[in-house]
Amino acid sequence: MSNQIQQVLWELRMDYIGHPYYVSGNAILHALGHHLDPETHAAMSASHGVFVPGQFGAFPEEHSQSGGRPYLGGSLPDVKAYDDLFLQREAVQPWLLDTRARDALNTHNLRVQGGHPAFAHETIMGRREDQRTQQQTTKWNVHAYLSADDPAVLPLSEEVLEGLQFGGKRNYGYGEVELKDTQLVDLAELDYSQLKGAETFLIELLTPFVLESECPDANAYTIPWWWAESRNELRFREEKILEQREVFRLETVDHGQVIEYLGDRPVETAKNGIQRIGSHSRYGFGELRVKPLVEQYLESDKNIELNS
Repeated sequence: MSNQIQQVLWELRMDYIGHPYYVSGNAILHALGHHLDPETHAAMSASHGVFVPGQFGAFPEEHSQSGGRPYLGGSLPDVKAYDDLFLQREAVQPWLLDTRARDALNTHNLRVQGGHPAFAHETIMGRREDQRTQQQTTKWNVHAYLSADDPAVLPLSEEVLEGLQFGGKRNYGYGEVELKDTQLVDLAELDYSQLKGAETFLIELLTPFVLESECPDANAYTIPWWWAESRNELRFREEKILEQREVFRLETVDHGQVIEYLGDRPVETAKNGIQRIGSHSRYGFGELRVKPLVEQYLESDKNIELNS
């Protein structure tokens, strides 16, 4: 696997009918398959796409940059350090300003379209009568990143990344996206110094980790030994994947869980977790983030809990 990944940010132009938590890496690869030759497509891997509100924001403490930025959710800031990779990968979007409607923007607005629940491509909220405008519209974006076995494949051109559709009912126009931003990141050149010097580390599971799969020739994976001492500590979820118009069930460890890291190679584990581990990692499953248990993370988590 190449050390390079290509971050991509798309803006939803029409409601998305699909998984309510994310656009699966499988859906992203399927959309790209219409624009790539078979050999190039076979070499590609895609992360799950995270829904990001196109709002103003401020960089969190662990980011290499600081201060606020207009429409932080609508662009891709430079990536210089490991933690920078995850700015827009957290569902709670901790970079949102406290002056914004955090609760509303952390709750997906669903609309029923032809009997199917659809993720709205925009959120419209009313405002007080004394304010200049009577409503505020937030556009929703999809953040994902691509990798490839062949380093010559990346970056994909803007022409390939434009004009895609994700999810169901695409023949009716649903799931249409517009390319907002893209950039190439060399993982070998990132600063991993924040992962050095701590005695205790945490593992945050950003996307489900597949244990069992109904897909043919899929390997069954056990939970890594450094992950948890007991399965009783974990929460599980059934997921599904679509292959050649056939639906296969997956048994997964549910995403969003944070557990103590019991290993002694945090930097290597962090690098592996970026491009994901376990079965179906090509389709976005098994993305991990390693966090040192230091004061800034405890304070950051405390702020998220208070503001969410």
